[in-house]
Amino acid sequence: MSAESPGLRDRIRNWRRGFRGWRGSRPFWAGLLTILGGIPIAYLPYANLKVGQLTLRMATTAGAGSLIIGVLLITLGLTMWFHSIVRVFAGIATILLALVSIPVSNLGGFMVGFLLALIGGALSVSWAPGEPGEDPAEPHRGGRGGAPEAYTPPGTSPASEEPDWFASATVDVNAGRHRAG
Repeated sequence: MSAESPGLRDRIRNWRRGFRGWRGSRPFWAGLLTILGGIPIAYLPYANLKVGQLTLRMATTAGAGSLIIGVLLITLGLTMWFHSIVRVFAGIATILLALVSIPVSNLGGFMVGFLLALIGGALSVSWAPGEPGEDPAEPHRGGRGGAPEAYTPPGTSPASEEPDWFASATVDVNAGRHRAG
């Protein structure tokens, strides 16, 4: 092995850094839980469980419905990973499909698939992309002794409490149509 070629440890370290960056830029755990929730919902209605000499068949009349719900949940989980812009839609659809799976698919895959999909949908709806961090090479521009400066809302000047547009705006509040009396 030459000095220029990276060793196995360096390749693994670079892959983990890349994966960590990819995972942090999308609702990764929401997608993973949704995919894991779709698997038992789709699989259990077609499974044969063996308990000693006894074989339990979980066949229901809505076997195709549970297969469709499971496949849709897996698709929504992949959508959360690869198209994070539609994460709210995918989260709401996941929650609705998880709720529909209760009567259709053996109590939502014996509640395991239901709970995983429900938590994944909730995580997807609540996930927001992070703001880019501060560059460590850039010096901190704090006030006195590194203390944070006072927040000034956009459109205002630090000296006045009113926004700049407030003085020039003319608004007719009582136009006559929106009175309560």
